[in-house]
Amino acid sequence: MIKMIPATSKADFESISKLARIIWYEHYPSIISIEQIEYMLKKFNSANAIEEQVADGVLFYNVMFNDEIVGYVGIKQEVDFLFIRKLYLLKAYRGKKIAKGILQFVESKAESYNLKSIRLYVNKYNINSILAYEKMGFVKINAMVTNIGDGFVMDDYEMEKKWND
Repeated sequence: MIKMIPATSKADFESISKLARIIWYEHYPSIISIEQIEYMLKKFNSANAIEEQVADGVLFYNVMFNDEIVGYVGIKQEVDFLFIRKLYLLKAYRGKKIAKGILQFVESKAESYNLKSIRLYVNKYNINSILAYEKMGFVKINAMVTNIGDGFVMDDYEMEKKWND
């Protein structure tokens, strides 16, 4: 059983940052360069970066499984949809339907805000994640390349899951 625990303190942000480093090195070296991993960890996943995102309205949650932190998610309410800014799980916990539980939680949050869809960005070469999102009802709605500085880009699909009442 998973539990979603709000991350609100500097200690929580430090914990997420340390978890991000582990997860990113488990997952991304086959997709992006080590230099880009380090850049993105510092720019978007450091404790300070997370604190700034929270100040900008992003809600972070630690994902607990059997009383152990196994991942995290960051969501932000937009005008017409709920945006998943981050959704990461430790490698050992993938394939256990934890991501499905996280997405059910996110969908319930979206519904509580009277929103009819969830959106996220996923790297175009992150095939397993794309397949998992598609299995959970997401569709690709846009392809984009975003300059993130220092000569790096994010080469992503925007995906969306809609529902009707």
